[in-house]
This record gives sequence, structure tokens and C-alpha cells, in this order.
Amino acid sequence: MAHETRSQNLRVMDALGIDRSDQILDLGCGHGRSLTELAARAATGRVVGVDPSELMVKIAAKRNGALIEAARVDVVLATVDSLPFSDDAFDKVLCVHVFYFWEDIDVSLREIARVLKPGGRLGLLFRTKADSAAVASFPPEIYRFPTLADVTAALGQVALDVHAGTDYANEPVLLLAEKRPPRTASEVSHTTDQADTILARRAIT
Repeated sequence: MAHETRSQNLRVMDALGIDRSDQILDLGCGHGRSLTELAARAATGRVVGVDPSELMVKIAAKRNGALIEAARVDVVLATVDSLPFSDDAFDKVLCVHVFYFWEDIDVSLREIARVLKPGGRLGLLFRTKADSAAVASFPPEIYRFPTLADVTAALGQVALDVHAGTDYANEPVLLLAEKRPPRTASEVSHTTDQADTILARRAIT
């Protein structure tokens, strides 16, 4: 899928609406070309690329050496299911054609949600199981193509609400999801009161 990565990365960046001061995480940064473009868009922010391949991390670090020296970019060897970052660390996260390699979608999305700030956005681009040509082109023991319904449901389970999506024929799906802000004490209290009322009614009946 390397031949389409550049244009699709740009597509996700445009959709995310990157601000100059954004803290950005690129999951599956590969050779690091996207990090250079992200740093240009987030001119006063910071960009972190993550990849599970030692070779890709070395290539990306070499390509972005000057930006790393300037503390504008960092490249980290890690997997999506165990990200070495604090909670609420990033404004934007992008994942382009990396979904297929995740061992556990739920665990991976939970980690992404953890490191996103409340109100932060995730741009997720991937081909689905409905794309029969793509499914037939790649070995199933390596590439796992999800259904769109499974992905949107999994996002909702980790407080990532899908706000926009595109699903064109022969094009990868692009989903934009936003992390829900934490509930206020009054909202939690209201929910608890509602639950108590329901339980009381059941006890009466």
C-alpha cells in the first residue's frame, strides 16, 4: 500500500484541520515523510511518530534529523497497544493504513483514546472488508480487514464519537472521531439518580 500512502496521509491531515500549536501523534509513521509535513503544519507544536519497526524508526529519524534536533519532531519505537505517553497528551492522532496489523482493535483504540486530549481528534483511514479487490490482494494471515460497522462500534466503546466519514467506491474509508469530554459531577449525579429511580420502580412492580 506504499504507493497510496502519501496522498492518503495528506487527505487525513486536511480533514483533521491541524492547528499551528497542535501536539500530533502519527501512528505507523513508517519512513517518516508524513512527519515533515505535519511539522510544517504545526509550526509551533510538536509531532511524534510511532512505529513498531526498528528499521522504519531509524529511517524516519534520519529523514527528520534537523527537526528532531530542534525538538519539533520525535520518533519512537512502540506498538499501538502500549503507547509510552501520558494521558491526554495529543490534540490530533492519525492512523493511515495501519489498522490491518493491530492484534486487538479494542485495546488499540482504548490506548489512542487515553493519549488524546478531551475534544482531540482521531483521523483513521483504512480499507474495509467490503473492498473485495483489496482483501484479495493481500495475505489474510498478515492483513485483517475490518467492517465499517465494527470500527464505528469500537470507537464508540472508548468514548470516541465519529463526527464525519467518507466511504467512496474503490477508496479507503476515512473516519474522523472526537474524544468525549469527561462527564461533570452533576451529569454523573443525574445518571445515578435516574438509575436509582428505575431500580425503585422495578422493586415496586
